[in-house]
Amino acid sequence: MSKTKGQNYMHGAAILTVGVIIMKILGFFYKIPLGNILGDEGYSMFMGAYSIYYIFFTLATAGLPVALSRLVAEADANGRVRQEEKTFRVALVTFSVIGLVFALIMFCFPHWLAAVYLENPDAAPSVRAMAPAILLVCIVSAYRGYCQGNGNMLPTTVDEVLEVLFKVVSGLVIAVLVLRAYRGHPMALPMGSAGAIFGVSIGSAVSLGYMVVYKHRHYSALAGPYSAGVKDPNDVPDDDDTADPALKIVKDILTIGIPIATGACIMALLNSVDSKLCMNRLQSAAGFSYREAKVLYGVYGKAQTLFNLPAAFITPLTISIVPAISGALAKRDLRTAGSVSEDSMRISAFLAIPMGVGLAMLARPIMQTLYPGSHLAGARLLQIMGAASFFVCLVLMENAILQASGREKLTMVTLITGGLIKIAVNWFLVARRDVNIYGAPVGTLLSYCFMAALDYVFMCRSLEHRPRLLRVFAGPVAASVLMGLTAWGVFGILQRALMHERRFGTLVAMCAAIGAAIVVYLVTAILFKAVTKEDMKLIPGGEKIARLLHMR
Repeated sequence: MSKTKGQNYMHGAAILTVGVIIMKILGFFYKIPLGNILGDEGYSMFMGAYSIYYIFFTLATAGLPVALSRLVAEADANGRVRQEEKTFRVALVTFSVIGLVFALIMFCFPHWLAAVYLENPDAAPSVRAMAPAILLVCIVSAYRGYCQGNGNMLPTTVDEVLEVLFKVVSGLVIAVLVLRAYRGHPMALPMGSAGAIFGVSIGSAVSLGYMVVYKHRHYSALAGPYSAGVKDPNDVPDDDDTADPALKIVKDILTIGIPIATGACIMALLNSVDSKLCMNRLQSAAGFSYREAKVLYGVYGKAQTLFNLPAAFITPLTISIVPAISGALAKRDLRTAGSVSEDSMRISAFLAIPMGVGLAMLARPIMQTLYPGSHLAGARLLQIMGAASFFVCLVLMENAILQASGREKLTMVTLITGGLIKIAVNWFLVARRDVNIYGAPVGTLLSYCFMAALDYVFMCRSLEHRPRLLRVFAGPVAASVLMGLTAWGVFGILQRALMHERRFGTLVAMCAAIGAAIVVYLVTAILFKAVTKEDMKLIPGGEKIARLLHMR
């Protein structure tokens, strides 16, 4: 049986992180030109349809691939080849059926979804154009979950980059061509938006093609002596266990996946409700005009874009540890499961805390440089959200550990409770004119603090391999404090020296402060053992970097 050897979980996370960086860059070169091509009105149709797609996407992909990854990892750890392959086949059919149902809803009821939910009837063509993408993404998820369950993150990374690349190119080209074809027609913008969104389906089709080829080449043999890639019964590895019935596998996938997907989807819905809530409370309770409310909510949205960056770099690690912990627990290796859990939380703290501190300390120059002319509230909003970003990353990691350990229902409780807290805080704080939009990031901070605490309580009560908090946070926190003071001091000194340069001076001072902060953080993190030589051995080329930095 041809089978690609998996990476260790940190190696896999590093590969996924490289993919995240590439996708963020490609996304930057997609959204800005597309916004200019479609204009504000057309882009509202694109974003509206995408919000519908995202709800279905979350339902289909937030939990099911995690469930498949966990089941495959458990079968692989126990040497159950037939079980591993049958799980994939059953999952492929299950995911395809779910994707088909969601695609039919989007294709058959686009006008209802656009007019009733979005209150934007012109977005209907875009909703319909998105339908093929959700089917294709569901099928692709089965292949990605299978590879991730085997500890192999490379195909997922390459596949995601290909998907985004073809989405960007095809979406922009089709949007331009459609707008030219419909020039002067009332449906020009709706059809142009639909053309841009069809690029998502094209990217998903390319993504599926790549994963099918990769699976055939590297994981070609299905269970059974004469299936694809196996010519001789003797080629099949010893596997005395017969595979579980298909219905049991479906039940296991849904039992694990539904709570995860439900929690994630409820959070997506709550965030959607939250956006409407902020606009409503700013006007009806705080007394701002419609235009003033749009400006305040708009600058909050800009701060949110930066707030989401730290989580994007932690997500690859959460994907990578699920099969690592599940595989260890399947072999009843509690020591390894505990080590992976603690190390992953410590490494996520090593990455997330300095990013959060950096956003908070340099909020004003960041907003002035990236969004010149924006409302002055942006800097204070980003300061609060910088602090919140760490707790978001912590919740992501804790949820991944609980999910990998078979406690996925607890994460659903955490997410729902946290979402309700955020809405309640926003309802009262945003309504106060002296607080206004600042209540929204305060709600985010409080809700994620509560979720992080609740998750840790669940971990302490239900897991034998819970992480030790002092060991996880002591080094990164100490190094981040020194880093933050350095960034604040360097920026303040250089800004005064370059005051006459205004925006350029702010940019130079900010870049210098970031550079100095990075150097200070790396040096102090090594001194405080926030990251060790053993950690570095887990990532590609890490041992060479450790020797270069004289790490012990």
